[in-house]
Amino acid sequence: MEELYEILEELQPEVDFKTATNLIDGHLLTSLSIISLIAELEDAFDITIPAVEIVPANFNSADAIWTLVQRLQEED
Repeated sequence: MEELYEILEELQPEVDFKTATNLIDGHLLTSLSIISLIAELEDAFDITIPAVEIVPANFNSADAIWTLVQRLQEED
């Protein structure tokens, strides 16, 4: 999880990712930062994030992102 926080903080250093639960709905992450985040996650955690998984529910909080990463790692 710490690696995820590092990735997120590099993208948007002004956001408190440990408490934010509206990253997408609150427009804290832009579409460009989401694309960058997906690429970073795929590289860092050796996963592929399918297009069907790129929905607000999976990216609204660090916890939701971490759950997605863990699920995709288990599916591999």
